[in-house]
Amino acid sequence: MFDRNKNFNILLAGILSIVVGVGVARFAFTTLLPPMLEDFLSVTNAGLFASVNYAGYLSGAVFSIFMKDINVKVRFFRIGMILSVLTTLVLATTTNEILWFISRIIAGFGSAMVLIVGGAIVMVKINYEDKTKAMGIHFTGIGIAITSTELISQYVLKSSTWSGAWMVLSVLAFILSFYVIYILSFDKELKKEAPKHKVSKSMFTPYVIFLILAYFTAGVGFVVQATFFPDIINSLDGLEGSGSLGWLIVGIAGIPSAIFWMWLAHKYNSVDIIIVTFVLQVIGILIPTFTNDIYMNLLSGALYGSTFIAHVALFMHYGGTLAGGNPVMFMGAMTAAYGIGQVGAPLYSVALFEMYGNYNASLYVTAFIVSLGIVFLLSAKRVGKIKN
Repeated sequence: MFDRNKNFNILLAGILSIVVGVGVARFAFTTLLPPMLEDFLSVTNAGLFASVNYAGYLSGAVFSIFMKDINVKVRFFRIGMILSVLTTLVLATTTNEILWFISRIIAGFGSAMVLIVGGAIVMVKINYEDKTKAMGIHFTGIGIAITSTELISQYVLKSSTWSGAWMVLSVLAFILSFYVIYILSFDKELKKEAPKHKVSKSMFTPYVIFLILAYFTAGVGFVVQATFFPDIINSLDGLEGSGSLGWLIVGIAGIPSAIFWMWLAHKYNSVDIIIVTFVLQVIGILIPTFTNDIYMNLLSGALYGSTFIAHVALFMHYGGTLAGGNPVMFMGAMTAAYGIGQVGAPLYSVALFEMYGNYNASLYVTAFIVSLGIVFLLSAKRVGKIKN
């Protein structure tokens, strides 16, 4: 269990890092949103907290793209793990909203260090011939992170408050961090010359621009339900209290999604499979607007969980294929587009909620924007040759 070079341990540590940096530091906020809305937060502030969290994530994501030295990556990964624990502890110990805003921004940066930089470390350390499949296993950690933090939070809420749940999650993250930081390190500093790529704008063909625009809409489609899904379900007549079950379904559906959709993309082609995931996500977004049937709304959660992780995996893998030997600029543009969608979507969501008193208008707008992603992908097919 403590062999730093054993593939199983590396993948386990990678998954546990996502539980800490993404599950505890990000998605637990969604899990605990309903009880926090009851006695502390407003929907408006919840949306603002989500927006600044993703602004922090965006800054970290773009910063990480230009981080080439693996030894530097290890240091910033450790910083990300520490920030994930400390910012969660802030939520457990204070209700000062200024501190919460600061905490959510820093937590977003820490999440980027854990998910993006940590993923790069796992990629370097694992010793598999097919690292793509191994990274598919690594990214099951996102679904596991949602599922585990949901189960732990709901268990604690039976006998405690949301602040007690934050404290338990902080302690869990603190304990897991020791193993993760130990395994995802190297026995000695690696002396490896980072490849230098000349910056080129020639790669931004109409085909690539349409893909980047589509990825922006994926960011929008991700963040609205990532922030509000349990409360959306709870707000439906007859489904009060069912939001936690819906969010659990999101996590369970997300666990195998990257592996499943990547397999289909290899078997068919990436753009067509991405279009399928967009269609399914639009359906899932719209379900709560026209029915309060419990099973249909659990299906909404399953469609969301099985597609949002797939979008990141499919776009990043396909983008890497298109970029070839010059990934930095392209990946930076894609990450920025997705991040802008993440930052902006909670803002219009809370504005529409304040205007209409429910989430329907937010969901309609979100579904429309994600549908534009389908249009962008179809346009990409028309202007350029598809690459698998």
